[in-house]
Amino acid sequence: MYIGAVRVPSFDKLLNPTLAALRHLGGSASIAELLEQIIEDMQLSPDIVEQPHPGRGNRTELEYRLAWARTYLKNYGVITNSSRGVWALTPKGFEREMVASQEVVRFVREQSRRERHGRAEQTEIIGPGAEVEAVEDETASWRETLMNTLLEMSPDAFERLCQRLLRESGFIQVEVTGRSGDGGIDGHGVVRLTGLLSFPVIFQCKRYRNTISSGVVRDFRGAMVGRADKGLIITTGSFTRDASVEATRDGAPPIDLIDGEQLIDKLKDLRLGVATKQVEVVEVNTEWFYAI
Repeated sequence: MYIGAVRVPSFDKLLNPTLAALRHLGGSASIAELLEQIIEDMQLSPDIVEQPHPGRGNRTELEYRLAWARTYLKNYGVITNSSRGVWALTPKGFEREMVASQEVVRFVREQSRRERHGRAEQTEIIGPGAEVEAVEDETASWRETLMNTLLEMSPDAFERLCQRLLRESGFIQVEVTGRSGDGGIDGHGVVRLTGLLSFPVIFQCKRYRNTISSGVVRDFRGAMVGRADKGLIITTGSFTRDASVEATRDGAPPIDLIDGEQLIDKLKDLRLGVATKQVEVVEVNTEWFYAI
């Protein structure tokens, strides 16, 4: 995909950078840590990093292709992931400095064809850019549904949702103010640590489709002066790299950033409007019947 002469690397070109990033980060990392390390290692420009992926909520094209790269590497057996979203090298992954991209793609596609053999109506997991139609990962549908639902909420309802999320996360005295001309401050609360220490936090809720720039972070920090030493911005969108840097700038009050993907994960973890259903697997022991 192009913007002028700028092209996002294809998912197979991201296989080895993903492995290298995991090694650099000690063998395990969150998706956000992997993304930042790959951007740094490959020296990707903002045009590439911030290019949106069409029809996928607030995910960028780079994030989309990196998700496919992780899927292929996992199916190839060199990385794995936990239920908490942490990706790690497997013993096989530690043994291999690099992988042959074409070999990985061929192996995973052949594996998919074998698993789906005989089910003609099922499409295969073959990845973006291939000539045969691909299917997205299993979680894509519910995440997209949830994101669309969040984007359709009224601003007031979204603020109340953030208030509920913070309360469920351990905040106390959470109030939504939402006053206009208040520097973007939507509310405040108190975080209590270990039942002994507590400190005030000011938060901002942004129901955006697009990325949030460093200017928004600076303006929010300016509104925090004299009110709290800690800030939090929650959005359905994403943050530019400059915004992330500004949020943790040395000498300035820190601001935590929760983007749309993290918000979805948190709603799922807290089971706020998201239910996880387990599928019952029934097996018939025919030998038991014959033994009667």
